Amino acid sequence: MEDALNAELDRRLAEADAALNSLYPGDRGVRQPVHTVYVPADRYDAGTVDEWAKAARTALADHGGSTDELAELLQLPQRHAAQVYERVVAKLEREPIEDLRIDFEDGYGNRPDDQEDAAAVGAAQALAEQVKTDTVPPYHGLRIKSLEAPSRRRGIRTLNLFVGELAGAGALTDGFVITLAKVTSVEQIEAMVVVLEAIERAHSVPTGSLKFEIQVETPQAILAANGTTPLPRMIRAGAGRVTGLHYGTYDYSASLGVAAAYQSMEHPVADHAKDVMQLAAAGTGVFVCDGSTNVLPIGSRDQVHAAWRLHSRLVRRSLERGIYQGWDMHPAQLPTRYLATYSFYREGLETAATRLRAYLEGGNSGYLDEPATATALAGFVLRGVECGAIDPSEIDLLIAVDLQELSVLARR
Repeated sequence: MEDALNAELDRRLAEADAALNSLYPGDRGVRQPVHTVYVPADRYDAGTVDEWAKAARTALADHGGSTDELAELLQLPQRHAAQVYERVVAKLEREPIEDLRIDFEDGYGNRPDDQEDAAAVGAAQALAEQVKTDTVPPYHGLRIKSLEAPSRRRGIRTLNLFVGELAGAGALTDGFVITLAKVTSVEQIEAMVVVLEAIERAHSVPTGSLKFEIQVETPQAILAANGTTPLPRMIRAGAGRVTGLHYGTYDYSASLGVAAAYQSMEHPVADHAKDVMQLAAAGTGVFVCDGSTNVLPIGSRDQVHAAWRLHSRLVRRSLERGIYQGWDMHPAQLPTRYLATYSFYREGLETAATRLRAYLEGGNSGYLDEPATATALAGFVLRGVECGAIDPSEIDLLIAVDLQELSVLARR
């Protein structure tokens, strides 16, 4: 009886099983950057990353004060403050930017075609130089204008020029990614796939290698005219090319009529949009990225401190809500990005390691952890390692696994 019943269930559920495996493949097995840094195309050159790093270190030195003062300012636990500070300083030396986006959209604006053509070629040449000198951030690419009718041709031309220049220089890497702005329909995602296929053919780029992120900054990306959310269909329409959903704080808030003074990453409309994004991306391997704050750490010491407190709090808020990436728009935001992020992982390391080790060894941590929780615990620790908040040697000491074993646990 059981054999016949199981065969019947296999037959009945075969289509659903296949759909589940296809639509929800799980973790992609790659590192997610903690942020995306946006630089207007006309302000980017091969020295930009170094300039941002120097400016970030200067801001920290000029306005950070002592370790204890900085910890009090940002409400970081004192017992982790010195350790976090040292790691952040080292990060700003070693890898100040994890993900760089050269912006041809709002940050660049509308220019005459000859100007944007020249900017696209020049920026691609500068990025190629960074690739060749191994100074490029792990993730890097460009944001193009939307596929709405008024900007469609300009966005495609810029992308074609940029990719062509990189391909010709042999500088297209696995870390290259494109951000598509102001997406309003599933059809635009289908069109983007057609564009990428054509560009790959034109420049002899391996089929399927060009990936892109969907920028979620319009009401239509969250709720379609038929009353459903189009995001799951957008991910599917991307045919395996969609790597991220990026929230656009200010365009989205403005589109919903939120007054400028109240547009924020923590406004209720922002939280609703990001909840939908997280649901749509869950299990697909697509990363979710929060937006930015437009309160910049510039001006007097008091103004810098106020902006740092806000940025640090917002970064921590996103992390606590399971959104591990956000936008940074100014070099002086890098210190608080890493201070808040590193503090988050250092604070949680001991408890996460204790629980995970007890789960693996059958011990008692005081928690009844299930396999899904163990995966989440491993993922937490792995993210900390990947961004530099945690040393790989600590994993062996605290959990008795190596980095490869931890990766398997986190991405199973």
